[in-house]
Amino acid sequence: MTRKTIAVDYLARVEGEGALRIVVRDGALESAQLRIFEPPRFFEALLRGRHLSEAADITSRICGICPVAYQMSAVHAMERALGIEITAPLRALRRLLYCGEWISSHVLHIVMLHAPDFLGCETAIDLAREHGELLRQGLALKKTGNEIVAAVAGREIHPINVRVGGFYRVPARRELCALVPRITAARQAALELVRWSAALPHPDFERDYTFVALRHPQEYPLNAGRIVSSRALDIAVDDFEAHFEETQVPRSSALHCRLHGEEVYLTGPLARYNLNYERLSPIAREAAEHAGIGSGCRNPYRSIVVRCVEVLYACDEALRLIEHYEPPEQPCVPLEPRAALGCAATEAPRGLLYHRYRLDGDGTIVTARIVAPTSQNQGSIEADLRSFVSGHLDLPQAQLRRHCERLVRNHDPCISCSAHFLDLEVLGR
Repeated sequence: MTRKTIAVDYLARVEGEGALRIVVRDGALESAQLRIFEPPRFFEALLRGRHLSEAADITSRICGICPVAYQMSAVHAMERALGIEITAPLRALRRLLYCGEWISSHVLHIVMLHAPDFLGCETAIDLAREHGELLRQGLALKKTGNEIVAAVAGREIHPINVRVGGFYRVPARRELCALVPRITAARQAALELVRWSAALPHPDFERDYTFVALRHPQEYPLNAGRIVSSRALDIAVDDFEAHFEETQVPRSSALHCRLHGEEVYLTGPLARYNLNYERLSPIAREAAEHAGIGSGCRNPYRSIVVRCVEVLYACDEALRLIEHYEPPEQPCVPLEPRAALGCAATEAPRGLLYHRYRLDGDGTIVTARIVAPTSQNQGSIEADLRSFVSGHLDLPQAQLRRHCERLVRNHDPCISCSAHFLDLEVLGR
């Protein structure tokens, strides 16, 4: 009997702390586990007993890379509970804010975290040394996303201008129009980034994922829509918990979420793209066609191309929103606390983000539930590992190790806001 164990203690270039363990026995894969050991931070417990007006500021601290996503899901859920309908200009501003975060978050992953895998670099420092122009272009793109977030929400990280019912202050039209030259340049840079990503050496590997994402009748999904899947699921966000179930597994301090209690699924850029391709803007669809991914992509290694297409879309959508922007008469709509239950889902850069809150009569949060994208994608990440390793057991150990690390990074997991996650070591045979 022979046994080989590949143990991952920390993997660089993802956010959070975890481990990976793959066991091969007698020439066959026995198990592949993504082990998350980062201590839970109990944000749902922290929210209990706080006023609904505090939710946006508290939830933004869950992630320094995608705080807008947490704020948007939180305020949308509160508004659903209170029966609030925001005005069209406020909705457009929120969509613009989300575009800024998509640009910033996606470019961080594409250039700093994912590109080194394709370019033979171990770190972003190596990338700067060997591909300095790519890094400079990426940082300039990310800065543009940050500027959009700051213009709408007060500052780049953990924005302070978001509130239930709208914003504390809305920007004047001239403030947003001042961003147009930089966003226009960013759109051209994003188009070049799509072309660059399409030419990278992508391993030939596909899986028949169950994709899950929001779908909106007219828009590429950001902060509104029904929850749909590639297996005919089509439900209102209110029905999320009737179809998706989170369970605790011994190997992870993060919950695993599955569809109908058993089926693993994938959310995020690949899911959004495959389920909403026709809702991309013309420039984004044309770029995707030229990049060779067409209207569908099931290769997780090519998710870097899809992210670049979404950056291009976000730049284009930001320009459209600014062009049509007219400041609302009031920065927020009035609200009246009441005892109620509200839930909402938005599309964080990494995928579907679900929030649910129960409020008492004076607006105090009684219960809170947050289902992050990475908790939903853990099962698919492990399935990717099982599929790839089973078909490539003949690879040299070092090469197999690199592929396992890359497979995890394909999904840009955000285990927390930490700086690193895994490293790989072969313990024995």
